[in-house]
Amino acid sequence: PVPTISWRKVNGHNPSKARLRKSQAVLEIPNVQLEDSGMYECKAENSRGRNVFRGQLQVYTYPHWVEKLNDTQLDSGDQLRWECKATGKPRPTYRWLKNGVPLWPQSRIEMINGVLMIHSVNVSDAGMYQCLAENKYGTIYASAELKILASAPTFPLNQMRKTIIVTKGQEVVIECKPQASPKPTITWKKGDKVLRENKR
Repeated sequence: PVPTISWRKVNGHNPSKARLRKSQAVLEIPNVQLEDSGMYECKAENSRGRNVFRGQLQVYTYPHWVEKLNDTQLDSGDQLRWECKATGKPRPTYRWLKNGVPLWPQSRIEMINGVLMIHSVNVSDAGMYQCLAENKYGTIYASAELKILASAPTFPLNQMRKTIIVTKGQEVVIECKPQASPKPTITWKKGDKVLRENKR
C-alpha cells in the first residue's frame, strides 16, 4: 500500500515556514537560515512496515558585518585600536590593507581576530585602512581613514596677557594654553631662571 510519510527535525522543531509537497514526500524550506541547520528525518510507513531516512542539512552563509570601522583622529603618540567583526559560516577570517596594500604585523602593529592595534602612532601611520572579512563563499570590506594630528605648540587662541596688575599679597593666576599635538610639556621661567614649585 501507499505509505504515509512524515518529516521531523531531530533534536528540534520543524521550521515554521517549512512546506510539504507531493503527498508529503518533499520537505521544502524557503529562505533557508543558519538556524535551519540540523538532522532531518523522513519516516515512511504502511501496513507492511516502515523505513526511516535521515539527512544532515548544513547551511553556509557569506560574511555579514556586525561591527564596522569609524574614521579616527589621533594625536601623535596615541594608540589606535580598531575592531571589525563579521558573522558567517564558516567563520570569517580577517585581513587588513593600508592604502590598498596588505598590512603585516610589525614591532608596533598587532592584528588578532579582526582587531588592529598600532602602538604610539606617528604621521607615517596616517592613511586609508580596509578590513576584509572572508570565508569560502565571499569577501566583504570595511574602510576607515586614520588622521594623525601633529603640530608644534602655538598660541593663536590663547595669547598670554602682556601685563597683569595685582595687589601685593593677593593671588595671581597666569594661564598657558598652547595648541599642540601631541600634548606639549610646559616649563615656566622668571627672566632666565626656571621656576620651581614651592609652598607659594
